[in-house]
Amino acid sequence: MHKVAIGCDPNAVNEKKALIKYLTEKGYELTDLGSDDPIYANIAIKVGAAVASGEYDRGILICGTGIGVSLAANKVPGVLAALVSDVYSAERARKSNDANVVCFGAFTIGIRLMEKLAETFLTSEFEPGCPSQPKVDRIREYEATGK
Repeated sequence: MHKVAIGCDPNAVNEKKALIKYLTEKGYELTDLGSDDPIYANIAIKVGAAVASGEYDRGILICGTGIGVSLAANKVPGVLAALVSDVYSAERARKSNDANVVCFGAFTIGIRLMEKLAETFLTSEFEPGCPSQPKVDRIREYEATGK
């Protein structure tokens, strides 16, 4: 099981609470890193940094659309955050893209779908040597060198 950091902006508190309950019942260890700050970038950076440091294996972020937290989290070196709204994308975010943070929109998907997407993301693993490996390597190379 993975250690998971979770956070949201004030728009998604109910969804975050429901997701924590659901995933905890499934045996995941979740740490709530907050939801009070209306500046969604602050919680996205906090969750992203916790994942990038290795303190947590994965991260989950929720805001109104999921767009803002995904943009902010992707600014944290070492984070590959993916905004997902379907099961296939949740799986491929891990298997093909090695994403370590998943983002959801509280206003765009329901909690039952969010639960399924989170579980899919958390149970999928990156497939080293897959056709996407060189693409992921290029992202990480640019992040490390700026070139």
